[in-house]
Amino acid sequence: MKATIVLCILASCLSATARADLVLDVKVIEVKPKPEDETASVTFTFRNNGTKAVTVTGLESACSCLSSELDRAIYEPGSTGTGKAEFKVTSFVGKHEKFVTVTTDDPAQPEWIIPFELDVPAVVDIEPKTVQWWIDEPVTSKDLVVKMLGDEPMKITKITSTREGVEFSWKEVKPGREYRITVKPKNTTDVMLGALKIETDSKIPKYARQMAFFSVYRQPASVQR
Repeated sequence: MKATIVLCILASCLSATARADLVLDVKVIEVKPKPEDETASVTFTFRNNGTKAVTVTGLESACSCLSSELDRAIYEPGSTGTGKAEFKVTSFVGKHEKFVTVTTDDPAQPEWIIPFELDVPAVVDIEPKTVQWWIDEPVTSKDLVVKMLGDEPMKITKITSTREGVEFSWKEVKPGREYRITVKPKNTTDVMLGALKIETDSKIPKYARQMAFFSVYRQPASVQR
C-alpha cells in the first residue's frame, strides 16, 4: 500500500513538472530588406526544450504588416521547428520592433512571443522634418537639409506647398546627395500647418515623393515669458 502511495506521489510530481518550453535559436529575428523591397521574408528555427509535447493552437500578429506560419502544429520534447514570416515593408524606414504571439495548449506556456526587428535602410533623410514658428514671432527663414543616402544619387525635381502662406526655395549643396530647402512664412499672425511635397527622380516609388512640414503655433502658456 505504501509503495502504491509513493508511486502515485512520484507520478503526480512528474506530471506537475512536465511542461513545454518553446524557444528561438536566436534572441531576436532580424529582417533586413533592401531599400527597394516592397516585401521581405525570413525563415527562423526554434525548439521545444520542455519535457512534454505542445500543440500550437493559434498565431496572431500585432501588426497587419506581418504574417507568419509554422511548419506544423505539434512539437515533441527536444524537437525543432521552422517558421516563416513576411513583412509588407511599404513606407517603413529605420528600425521597428514587431512580434507574433503563438498560443498553445500548455497551461504553463499558454503564449509564446516571437520578436522581430525590421531594419529598413534610409535612402532619404530630412532634418529637421518640421520647421516651426510661434505666433507673432519675427518672420525669419529656416532651413531643412535633405540628404540622399542610397547607393545611387537622387535629384530633387520639384517642390510644392500645401499652403500659400509660405515662401520657399531650394539649393543643391552636393550634386545628387544634399539639398538645402529654405522656408519662410509670409506672416506669423495666424496658426498654420502645412507640408512641402518633395519630388525626386528616384525610380523607387516610395522615394519618389517625400514630405517635410512647417507650422505656426501659439506658444504654450508654460513657456511664455
